[in-house]
Amino acid sequence: MNVENLGEFVVRRARESDSDALVGIDAVALEGDVARRASIRRWCRQGLAVVAEDGSGVLGYCVVEYTFFEQGFVTMLMVAPSARERGVGHRLLDAVAASCTTPKLFTSTNVSNQPMQRLLQRAGWGPVGLVHGLDEGDPELFYLHRPQAKQAHS
Repeated sequence: MNVENLGEFVVRRARESDSDALVGIDAVALEGDVARRASIRRWCRQGLAVVAEDGSGVLGYCVVEYTFFEQGFVTMLMVAPSARERGVGHRLLDAVAASCTTPKLFTSTNVSNQPMQRLLQRAGWGPVGLVHGLDEGDPELFYLHRPQAKQAHS
């Protein structure tokens, strides 16, 4: 992925040196979750994350891994609270869809996460399933985006 200038901010592949900045906008990592911090470092080191940034710094990040039935899976989408409702999440999703190397790109979110569900619908993702038992009392909704089909129409 090359640097994409998307208006007010730029989306680019994360570098290992970005990990501290990503921790700085990730509420779970900031609360001291050692596993999340380690994941952020690994995602940056392995080139799995993309970041959105402007002159003030990192606005959000998105991670795609290819371990979900050998298809792309958006493992994490995080937007800094101060950057929400500015199109950051939508553009991060568009960027990872454009660079996805598999025919299908999946993600999931809890039933309780209404803002993420609305974002996924606006970004052209469709619901494909529901899994109970991951988070007690809050089922996980799975979504699908077909990146290559979208590119074929462009």
